[in-house]
Amino acid sequence: MADSAFLRACRREPVPHTPVWFMRQAGRSLPEYRKVREGIGMLDSCMRPDLVTEITLQPVRRHKVDAAIYFSDIVVPLKAIGLDLDIKPGVGPVVERPVRSRADLERLRPLEPDDVKYVTEAVGMLTAELGATPLIGFAGAPFTLASYLVEGGPSRNHEHTKAMMYGDPELWADLLDRLADITAGFLKVQIEAGASAVQLFDSWAGALAPADYRASVLPASAKVFDAVAHYGVPRIHFGVGTGELLGAMSQAGADVVGADWRVPLDEAARRIGPGKAVQGNLDPAVLFAPREAVETQARRVLDAARKLPDGTGHIFNLGHGVLPDTDPDALTRLVEYVHERTAR
Repeated sequence: MADSAFLRACRREPVPHTPVWFMRQAGRSLPEYRKVREGIGMLDSCMRPDLVTEITLQPVRRHKVDAAIYFSDIVVPLKAIGLDLDIKPGVGPVVERPVRSRADLERLRPLEPDDVKYVTEAVGMLTAELGATPLIGFAGAPFTLASYLVEGGPSRNHEHTKAMMYGDPELWADLLDRLADITAGFLKVQIEAGASAVQLFDSWAGALAPADYRASVLPASAKVFDAVAHYGVPRIHFGVGTGELLGAMSQAGADVVGADWRVPLDEAARRIGPGKAVQGNLDPAVLFAPREAVETQARRVLDAARKLPDGTGHIFNLGHGVLPDTDPDALTRLVEYVHERTAR
């Protein structure tokens, strides 16, 4: 597995072809996913090792991607420590009692491995099935988790989150510090069970100005990456709308930094700086265009990757997750195209 194209690219080593995987490659775009999830809630799905294994494997079988991503949700560790929350269809994570005061912090106890035994079991089942295909562990970053907890659910403007960040910076720092420990614990469980790499998703970090990110978010993300550094597995960092934050996100300590589609890949690499592999960054909406147009846009990403300094490392991905109505065949064709065009 150490010689897989994906892990070699993460380590910025020569590869036989540019590796490909897709964020949200396991999910609503696949009819086989919808079939196995019928009548089963999202959080329940994440807690059933047999279901997690099947869903994680589906895109590997269908698309022949170079890595699997562990099927889960960013709020799973929060649910595991006893917080009253649910994932409502069409809405997303909803928290019954938002975290707004210092007293609320007491509900955020450390995550213990026994809290997520189903994760250990599922990762073990997956690594046995995947063979030489690497498994990427998954977790939400402290800022994004904090945003859901403080807002009580998805938010367009993050007003309560920013009110705490600006108005009570000590409480905010303590909240992110606790979430960093919980997140690191969740990643450790996955790595110790057999995950070959991990990715930290900071879905909402793009709502922040660079100075605020550096002062109020970067320390917590860095704590997560530092906590798992000794395992020696590649660590990936990704956020949405984070073009202006790429340099700061790179400093958090990941080995690979993902870019969304708003910044050309070569410019993203310049902002990220040397010593990091780059992941991305085709616009997910491109997959709704005709095949020729998809290949044209994919070629633009690959051409930009060729401009990267020697030894940078590139992992082809979308600039965000696969959209629910994406034609699965378009993803399969894209994997084939990237593999064929970049074969060494």
